[in-house]
Amino acid sequence: MPGAGFNLKTGDQSSSRLVLIWRILQAIVWLAGAGILFCLLFFPPLGVLLFWNILIPVAPALFVTALGVWRNVCPLATTNLLPRHAGLSKRKRLSVTQLGKLNLIGVIAFYIIVPLRHSIFNTNGVATGILIISMAVIGIVMGFFYEWKSAWCSGLCPVHPVEKLYGGNVLISVPNAHCGKCRNCVIPCPDSTPNIQPNSSAKTIYHRINGLLITGGLPGFIWGWFHVHDERTISSIGDFLGVYEMPLLGFMITLVIYGILIMNIRPKFEQRLTSIFAALGVSCYYWYRIPALFGFGIKGSDGLLLNLRNTLPEWVLAVITVSVCIFFFYWLVVRKQNNKSWSVRPQYSK
Repeated sequence: MPGAGFNLKTGDQSSSRLVLIWRILQAIVWLAGAGILFCLLFFPPLGVLLFWNILIPVAPALFVTALGVWRNVCPLATTNLLPRHAGLSKRKRLSVTQLGKLNLIGVIAFYIIVPLRHSIFNTNGVATGILIISMAVIGIVMGFFYEWKSAWCSGLCPVHPVEKLYGGNVLISVPNAHCGKCRNCVIPCPDSTPNIQPNSSAKTIYHRINGLLITGGLPGFIWGWFHVHDERTISSIGDFLGVYEMPLLGFMITLVIYGILIMNIRPKFEQRLTSIFAALGVSCYYWYRIPALFGFGIKGSDGLLLNLRNTLPEWVLAVITVSVCIFFFYWLVVRKQNNKSWSVRPQYSK
């Protein structure tokens, strides 16, 4: 592993103990991820429960409040960066246009993959495991060629567009546990740019389309996604493709609304509009996800973690759900922008 640790305030390498702590955390989370992957492949019902109904429901809240923590310990990021840490990467730099294209492909991949949860992944642990392995392999291959996080973590990863949308006003900046020195592999760096958002970098048409699709389309897409059943038996191509109808309908509605608004507001209000759409997206997610986890979902047992329908009054869960949604609107829209980045930028490489 290159370098020592990081000073919490400056990002300077100064504490081997601190970096050791992060390495331990990375190893623990990586092993937990490997354990979930093992379950997905060999104990599919348990793997599906752990991955889709425990890990994934926690992720959006973590993205909103402390995204730097996730970026430091994400198992796919750790895997992708192994070639770089081992000194095996060719350390190529992506051009701005290349990065914009990767970001756009990541957004499109996100919108293609997520509806397939209803037709494949939510009920098929092996398929979910293969999906994770495929992304890990792609990440590793890219890590052998490109510098640090540029190609996968800040480029092609389908989750990264959501990170940029939800992570615009995090609670804290944590040390960057991967990059020993900043080599400007991504400009602007999503990890070390304060209040980064999808529209923070509009250098090319690809960046602008990426920001439009994820900011404007995600709230409606989420709403539509929760109005589709998990298909446990696919008997026709219509059943397979039908899972896209409601998500794409919702996507188009909020995308058009966002497009109209963005064309008619002053530039100084664009960041606030992005924050509103981010709050709409994450709040919509938990508006449906929390009830579904505990047996009160609108689609029966889809997404069920623990059935409390006969033991917990519905109004209690309603209060919890509403409170969570209010929290996200406060956090992303009402709360003052604190000019914090996801992680502290390390010293620049000379």
